[in-house]
Amino acid sequence: MFTVKVENRIISYCQNLVNSHNFGKRFTANGTKQQQLTGIIGQSVVMSFFNLPLPTGQSGCDNGTDLIVNNKTIDVKTMGRTTHVKPHYTNNFLKLQDYFPTDVYIFCSYHKTAKKLTVCGWISKTELIKNRQFFPKGSTRIRSNNTTFKTFADLFEIDNCFLNSVATIQDLKEQLYAYTY
Repeated sequence: MFTVKVENRIISYCQNLVNSHNFGKRFTANGTKQQQLTGIIGQSVVMSFFNLPLPTGQSGCDNGTDLIVNNKTIDVKTMGRTTHVKPHYTNNFLKLQDYFPTDVYIFCSYHKTAKKLTVCGWISKTELIKNRQFFPKGSTRIRSNNTTFKTFADLFEIDNCFLNSVATIQDLKEQLYAYTY
């Protein structure tokens, strides 16, 4: 895992983007504006690692493709948190996004008060399917601090320990280029 400070210019850009576009155009579980903002911030920061232009929202639903590396589609999944990520944490993934033709997932956590993004790691779709756990809508989930929440949609979880570990931006890029080549 590695953590980067999110630049204020990216946060402002993403806030304006979410205020002018509705990124929740699925039939259900569209996420709040705050959840959409978290996702766009994570996507934008990762895209900046690859010197790609930031998302514009013009194309609507991206069908699980935030960026493409060597013809492999990559989806950046970002959870909002108010704590720093720990190795035993898990990442959530909505089942209704499972049909997207995504090859690789990068899982991130955005610390909303510290304005930092932690890249937890990446995983191929094949490995994600092998190692995830399913929880139907309405399941009660218990966090590591013993607080609970009910799932608002069918949900998969993947623990950080199943992700390919990355230590730096360069490490992430090298691993993805090697995997997708």
